[in-house]
Order: sequence, then structure tokens, then C-alpha cells
Amino acid sequence: MNDELRQAARIIREGGLVAFPTETVYGLGANALDAGAVERIFALKGRPATSPLIVHVSSLGMCRNLVAAEWSDTADRLARQYWPGPLTLVLPKRGQIPDIVTAGLPTVGVRIPAHPLALELIREAGVPIAAPSANRFTQLSPTTASHVREAFGPDLMVLDGGPCPVGIESTVVSLAGPEPVLLRPGMIAFDNIRQVVAEEGAHPAPGMHDRHYSPRTPLILTDRDEAPEGHGAFVSLATMPPDPTTYAAVLYATLHRLDREGWDWIAVERPPATGPWAAIVDRLKRASAER
Repeated sequence: MNDELRQAARIIREGGLVAFPTETVYGLGANALDAGAVERIFALKGRPATSPLIVHVSSLGMCRNLVAAEWSDTADRLARQYWPGPLTLVLPKRGQIPDIVTAGLPTVGVRIPAHPLALELIREAGVPIAAPSANRFTQLSPTTASHVREAFGPDLMVLDGGPCPVGIESTVVSLAGPEPVLLRPGMIAFDNIRQVVAEEGAHPAPGMHDRHYSPRTPLILTDRDEAPEGHGAFVSLATMPPDPTTYAAVLYATLHRLDREGWDWIAVERPPATGPWAAIVDRLKRASAER
């Protein structure tokens, strides 16, 4: 383990903030059990207190220590199928989790990230880490360390784990009621989750604001391969991958690049809203919502 990782873990234990990579996007992390530390996340991002945070853990045991109700067969089946991975489960919380983490709700979103550096950080810190995306609130999520540095400057410690391989945020599913409820789509399709749950016989999420994941440049969704009416002709063209997995992995990085180039607007041809494309369309709709 290198000195940088030990330093990052010490910062987390002492109530500070560290940006770190996950397989989805880079997170802005703090000790999830320290209300003062978590408050620093909200202050730095400019994030409203009504938006709960996901808590990242390194093991099922750590997760169970945060959950109030008995660990259900449904939760166990989904966790063993998809963790580590881009699935967040929303469950009743224990009282040790400060209300600021959950926006005062009785539930908490938890997941085990599928990135070795994230898992090493959590293990070395010895505490669960609350972490939204490491960006200013409503702006583009970061998928590289340089995106984080562009947002927050040199004073924030950033663990550089390279580009995030998934590239958009996790699927969020509530298990707080009798049936699983999809709160936010991601690259793990809800149909697959329901199938896993069915095999056993058996707004409390981040990223649900109408406008979210937005570049500074106005983003316009179009159904035609031409400039939207009233916005002039195209002056630059970015060709996106044809498959949803690769598209998701490069989406934010492409928007970051176009944002830096200083265009008056960015137009994106609307992908199909079926299957794994649904998560991508969700992000694009929020990114293009009225300011």
C-alpha cells in the first residue's frame, strides 16, 4: 500500500474529504459516520440537504452493520449477484448513520464499489465512506481525476485511478418496501434485478432532480441528425459508440471535452430508451432540462 493511499485514509478518519475513483464515476468521500465531515461534502459541492448520499462499503459485513432491519434474502441475493458493482440498495438504516447522510429519511443507500482503489481506501480508513459524485452540484459527473481537479482545484486530495470503466452512476433500487422499486436507472437493468429477485419467489435516491449531470454549455436533445431549429449549423461533430456499454463509459468524458471547447450549445442525438440505453437517456434528459 502506498503512502498516498495511507494519507487519504487518514484524511477520511480525521473528518476531511478525499476524491476517489469507482467503476461508475469519481466520488467525493467523507466518513459516513461523522456528520461534520459529511456536511463538508454538501458545502463544497453546493448540494442541497434534501439530496441523500450513497454510502460505500468494502464488505457485506460492513453493510449489515449499517442496516436496521434483518438482512433479507432479497438483499443478500442481489448483493451476491451484483456486488462489487454499480448497484445501490436502499434499506432501513441504523441510528449511527447521521441524518445529513440520508436527508433525514429512515433509509440509506449502500453499495460495494467495483474498483480496487476504492475498496483499498475503505478498508484502510476502516469506516464506511459517504460519497456523491465529485463535481459541483448539477454539473457533469467526473470520470477522470482531471475532471475532479478542474471542478475543485489543487487543494482537494484526489486518488487517481484512471478513467472510470462504467462511466455513469449506479442503478438505485429500494428494498424498503415489500417489492423492489427502481429509483434511478443504471447499467444494471431493472429487468435483470427483477429476474434475480423472482428466482427466490420473493425518492430517497441521489440523482433524481429534474436537472442534473449538466455541462455548463446548454445541451439539447434532438431526434434528427441535424442542428436543432434556431441554433444554427453544426460546427463540430463527436461520434459516439453504437453500443450502450461503451457509450456510457465515454459519455461524461465527451461532454467534459465539448464543454471546455466553448461552444454556444451541444446537441445530442437521442438514443433509444430501451434496455440498457434507458440509463443513458435518463442522464441526457436531466442534463438538457431547463436551467
